[in-house]
Amino acid sequence: MATNPIRVGSGSEKMKLKSLLLRYYPPGIMLEYEKSGELKTKSIDLLDLHPSTDVNALVEEIQRAEPLITASRSDQVKLLIRRLQEKLGQHSNHKFSLFKVLRAHILPLTNVALNKSGSCFITGSYDRTCKVWNTASGEELLTLDGHRNVVYAIAFNNPYGDKIATGSFDKTCKLWNAETGACYHTFRGHTAEIVCLSFNPQSTLVATGSMDTTSKLWDIQNGEEVFTLTGHSAEIISLSFNTLGDRIITGSFDHTAVVWDTETGRKVYTVIGHCAEISTAMFNWDCSMVLTGSMDKTCMLWDATNGKCIATFTGHDDEILDCCFDYTGKLIATASADGTARVFSAATRKCITKLEGHEGEISKISFNPQGNRLLTGSSDKTARIWDAQTGQCLQALEGHTDEIFSCTFNYKGNIIITGSKDNTCRIWH
Repeated sequence: MATNPIRVGSGSEKMKLKSLLLRYYPPGIMLEYEKSGELKTKSIDLLDLHPSTDVNALVEEIQRAEPLITASRSDQVKLLIRRLQEKLGQHSNHKFSLFKVLRAHILPLTNVALNKSGSCFITGSYDRTCKVWNTASGEELLTLDGHRNVVYAIAFNNPYGDKIATGSFDKTCKLWNAETGACYHTFRGHTAEIVCLSFNPQSTLVATGSMDTTSKLWDIQNGEEVFTLTGHSAEIISLSFNTLGDRIITGSFDHTAVVWDTETGRKVYTVIGHCAEISTAMFNWDCSMVLTGSMDKTCMLWDATNGKCIATFTGHDDEILDCCFDYTGKLIATASADGTARVFSAATRKCITKLEGHEGEISKISFNPQGNRLLTGSSDKTARIWDAQTGQCLQALEGHTDEIFSCTFNYKGNIIITGSKDNTCRIWH
């Protein structure tokens, strides 16, 4: 059996388990429990679960690590794990077909984002609005109107999906009710364009990154600024929280990425090693590693505890425009302006496969939730689906008449949304 297959929270004084919930992607079991009269949740992450994993041995290991899982619960936990194994065994060979073309905005689109269930998605535009769409019908549900310049960065507060944040070239970020379209707060304080933003996993904070070289954390409840993260010497163009929400990483044109403590707003460390602008910076699911992609044609892997470099992935002939982990953190995918994508093993640091077939730069790459497929979007006007292990192109999604700058799977991996400079979004089922 694989080592360290589970990660659990600590602290077990006066705790009473209320319910167990399945989480399919990444595989895990959510525990709802009562502690000192307060309802809380924690997760048992089963990132190494495989259809052939010995369930009895795994449950014994879980019981040793997690006091809330008592002997009386072991049969229930075994059943849940078997359901997860069934799901892992269903490697879909789904062929996507075009469902709807949405002429979303009059002026160019900037970004597209889905809520967790995939029932809605949002589009940002140069027309200064963000629109909310029903994925099933393709109908427009809301127009979020109020910014005075381009709406560039957009996000839902997943997994909840009841709030939307929009970051604009007007230097403000707005927080909206996803159901009604009402604006809760306008966050003011940046002195230049906001180009990236993210909610923390607990949905208590919004982080914004700006061309003014700072990032800011904002309180969702009261609309106040919590911290300004200062230290970069050039624009911040990428930021993301880790899954615990206690750290945030910012990537900058100053060739560095910085990890910050979200409780104090203090810098934890700076990762130094790239010799050009950072395009992407993120944590893996279990918060043990950090990945950065750069215009210097390399991608670097760092130890998240101390910021030391673990590996440098080379081989691309041009800038790396995007990179990502699969949910286990074992695979790393890179997308480049050289028109190719690559998959690397985090453990061996070797290139597993090369994705070749696009006829233009690849600006976006992501794994499906199951981790067996990759989705790429390119300036050649197509998005492509690839086998993550073999690198074989399984399908090209054709029809856009200009470059694709956004492409994303829903949480189940059975819907894709593509956004293009042709001013349309396409929904693929």
